[in-house]
Amino acid sequence: MLTLDGVHAGYTAVPVLNGVSIKVEEGQFVAIVGPNGAGKTTIFRTISGTLKPRAGRIAFEGLDLADVPADRRPHLGIAHVPEGRQVFASLSVFENLELGAYTEAGRRDWKRNLDAILGWFPRLAERRSQLAGTLSGGEQQMLAIGRGLASSPRLLMLDEPSMGLAPTVADFIFERLLEIRKETKLTILLVEQRVAEALESADHGYVLEAGRVVLEGPNSALRANDRVRQAYLGM
Repeated sequence: MLTLDGVHAGYTAVPVLNGVSIKVEEGQFVAIVGPNGAGKTTIFRTISGTLKPRAGRIAFEGLDLADVPADRRPHLGIAHVPEGRQVFASLSVFENLELGAYTEAGRRDWKRNLDAILGWFPRLAERRSQLAGTLSGGEQQMLAIGRGLASSPRLLMLDEPSMGLAPTVADFIFERLLEIRKETKLTILLVEQRVAEALESADHGYVLEAGRVVLEGPNSALRANDRVRQAYLGM
């Protein structure tokens, strides 16, 4: 479904990504883990089109994204839930979800998607008229995910969904993601610092360090890898 082949990208003369290659198959749950500054968020920005790669190729369902502007990529089925949630604070929960449904597929599936989102996140149903800026951090993360799902994505990209959340709330978010994936067969690409939870949830993982993929494999292999166990799992 999604392929990054030898992608180089950055914000200054010094590149952040150095020849990154990643593959996500349809229906997979793939995690990208690594330390701060490794380039995880930069990968998402190049996929979303807000950052243009300097070299390499990004393809979605066989389509080269080089000529697809950022504002058209959600209409292909790519949803990006950004780091820090970035909900529209002055709009209600319902209005935030409604804005997520601006794609052709999102408008077509709005009623069905809304019912599903409020079912997965009952707290949003309770607060549908409340301003998003008054929600707790966990509720805002639920809303950000719900807004992404409202677009009827084929690929849901989640950037650090557990950031700043209490462990119990982060656990709830991961449980819901697994439930959503099980019910919908949605393809999920996750960037996450909670390495143990990310690798436990995902089918396949990539370890990114200093802008390069240093390890990849199925979750069981990565969790058993001595380097991962020592550097990221505290074992």
